[in-house]
Amino acid sequence: MRGFRAFAALIALWAGAADARPQRIVSMNPCVDAVLLAVADPGQIAAISHWSHDPAGSSAPVDLARRFPAHGGTAEEVILKRPDLLFITPYTPMATREAFRRLGFNMVSVGVPATIADSLAQVRQIAVAAGQGARGEALVRRIEGALAAAHRASPRPALMRMASGLVPGPGSLSEALMANSGLASAAGDYGFAHAGVLALEPLALKPPPLLITDRPDAVPQVLRRLRVPVEAFDRQLLNCGGPSLIPAAKRLAAIRDARP
Repeated sequence: MRGFRAFAALIALWAGAADARPQRIVSMNPCVDAVLLAVADPGQIAAISHWSHDPAGSSAPVDLARRFPAHGGTAEEVILKRPDLLFITPYTPMATREAFRRLGFNMVSVGVPATIADSLAQVRQIAVAAGQGARGEALVRRIEGALAAAHRASPRPALMRMASGLVPGPGSLSEALMANSGLASAAGDYGFAHAGVLALEPLALKPPPLLITDRPDAVPQVLRRLRVPVEAFDRQLLNCGGPSLIPAAKRLAAIRDARP
């Protein structure tokens, strides 16, 4: 009987801990969406941001994200979801935050990570807030394993430039991923101290040794005539860190392996 009572107490403790987990999580941050979809129980997620239903803005598989309700980002829509845990961004207006605070919403602010370490810390932060710390640690281990598998020595110079002209600058998460996979960012060679738009003229005057872009079909003719090597990279993988670090690291390592 004592053994049965002890077992029953453990079950009750576990059930109490499960009940303590947030059951109506709402995210206003697409980077948080991707982590939640990886670590939370489906029934915990009341709504994600509308960005995650958009292939151009999502950091999560869109077919998975569309299984969950999305909101348009207005305070009214969020309030109607009655969240018991609300993930906001550093850019959420103060008036909106104040409205949420007055309603007693439990808010967690999560920004865009600048480093790999920041991204792993955010995975843990989101998972713990959702009451899924163990799943968060499991996701961190998967990311760390992918980064280790993608690590390459003897870096080769390359420029990452999207078809829009956007170049991730020094100190960015994208540059850290490139370095991990054996690709030395050439953004600094064009005067970039942070992310910005690189026009075509500097590229023509100083062709990069390797161009990584989201649309190889849109590479300017001048770079084609100069025979600049081009590799494709999914723009979606640059939106956030978290789970997207896994395919991003793998793809960058493949690009590095294709270089002599």
